[in-house]
Amino acid sequence: MNPALTQIGNDMSRLTGVRAIMKDIVETLRAGAGKEFINLSAGNPVILPEVEQLWRDCTADLLASDEYGEVVCRYGASQGYQPLIDAVVMDFNRRYGLELTDRNVLITPGSQSLYFYAANAFGGYTTGGNLKQIVLPLSPDYTGYGGVTLVPESLLAYRPTLDIDSAAHRFKYRPDFSQLEINETTGCVLFSRPCNPTGNVLTNDEVRKIADLAQPYDVPVLIDSAYGPPFPALNYTEMTPIFGGNILHCMSLSKAGLPGERIGIAIGDERLIQILECFQTNMCIHSPRYGQAIAARAINSGALATIATEVIRPYYQRKIELVETTLDRHMPADLPWFLHRGEGAIFTWLWLQDLPITDWDFYQQLKQVGVIVVPGSSFFPGLREDWAHTRQCLRISLTASDAELEVGMKRLAEVVAQTYGQTANSPALAS
Repeated sequence: MNPALTQIGNDMSRLTGVRAIMKDIVETLRAGAGKEFINLSAGNPVILPEVEQLWRDCTADLLASDEYGEVVCRYGASQGYQPLIDAVVMDFNRRYGLELTDRNVLITPGSQSLYFYAANAFGGYTTGGNLKQIVLPLSPDYTGYGGVTLVPESLLAYRPTLDIDSAAHRFKYRPDFSQLEINETTGCVLFSRPCNPTGNVLTNDEVRKIADLAQPYDVPVLIDSAYGPPFPALNYTEMTPIFGGNILHCMSLSKAGLPGERIGIAIGDERLIQILECFQTNMCIHSPRYGQAIAARAINSGALATIATEVIRPYYQRKIELVETTLDRHMPADLPWFLHRGEGAIFTWLWLQDLPITDWDFYQQLKQVGVIVVPGSSFFPGLREDWAHTRQCLRISLTASDAELEVGMKRLAEVVAQTYGQTANSPALAS
């Protein structure tokens, strides 16, 4: 069949970002049967024994309880499973000194669906035909934002400033407040903290400044905290979750070991929650309840937050330290390479300034030596200007073994040296 698609059908039937690249990665792995690849592209969290055991224990408790039939064999409320909502309210009120009620919480089937609801509830064309923009204040950012809107032209990202430490081969992205515009044409603001792919953590002052810019226009500010505290707490620098006002604090339990259960959590103003709940009701009625039921147990017991800080965070922090030390040891010191400061998440981000080839071509060269990463150009959704930097970066996953990371970084360093050296010695450049 070849059905006729609407404009929305055309837009939503095309894969964006990393999901589009994954097809090439899968085909590479299949075609290379017999060849060993070091796969540094994965976004799946590592199955840590303590984390898996936590979910096994919570599952066993659910199975043994009278609650099981109610959870699995009944429809539920669109807002979410009440015991999980109550657990979130109690935990966050105690932990952060808030005064949340159950009206301030929405449970969604993963945080990706939450951003889809928000992008299309607040962004796109108004009933009067005016375009409301979805503003990404700090690019690069999560590639999944590129597919959340039914009106692609509404997505608008801003180029950052670069804080560069040349001697240490480190850098950090910062919002460019001299360029950032949030006004009556803005529908909502969206950014991740910590950031996938870079690990960047916006400071508390930067978050508040963004929220303050949006407040006069009643613009919701969605903070994607899929890697933030209290769980999975994948922040390696101190940070404080920001709540209140026009901020919608968005969480995911995926990196806390439950990606298969698709649990997203939104915390914010009651009116915002109501709007998104209605969107969810029309979209899918409600989120799956099994995962919600075991998550409620993990949060109420305190075990999830404890494992996040004592097991999950140290595991990935050690991985990023390994990548940093290996690259420092093997990368050519005289070349302009820069690693983003390791502030959070489960990836590291490498910028190869003045890279003589594109990130896609470099990705192909790495495959030739058995290493797979993700080309960085996938992570600039909504950025409309032509910026060479977007074709000079790579995302490296921290989910591989220590040995794989070490060998992978050594091979990457060799390809970097060859790439710059070959170009520097080419007749075309010499002339």
